[in-house]
Amino acid sequence: MATFVNTTTAANTGLVERLLAFSPAIAEAMRKRRLYTQTIHELNQLTDRELADLGISRLAIADVARDAAFGR
Repeated sequence: MATFVNTTTAANTGLVERLLAFSPAIAEAMRKRRLYTQTIHELNQLTDRELADLGISRLAIADVARDAAFGR
């Protein structure tokens, strides 16, 4: 015969408190995503010549935007 012990504990904070504690992380993620999409949009507006002057190939735009928004 097997015996099991359940040691589950209830959280001391309510849902609202947990959401409020989590909201700065959500806001930061949204800010980074907005910077990423804005950077892609702006770089896509440049001509191939302008991108070349910056040392960026058109294929590298997503990588440059990712580095700008999220870091390496």
